[in-house]
Amino acid sequence: MLLMIQVNVTVDYDGQSYHTNVITSRDTEHNQILELALSQIKKQLEEIDD
Repeated sequence: MLLMIQVNVTVDYDGQSYHTNVITSRDTEHNQILELALSQIKKQLEEIDD
C-alpha cells in the first residue's frame, strides 16, 4: 500500500517567497519534493501570465 503525505513548502523564486503543497509518497526524497514544489510554482505563474 502506497502511503501519501501532504508537505507544505515555501519556495524562493524570482525574488519572491511562495507557499505550495506537495502531495507525494512518504519515501520521496527532500530534494525531489523541493523540485516538485518549484515546478508547481513555475506552472502557476505561467498560467497567470497567459
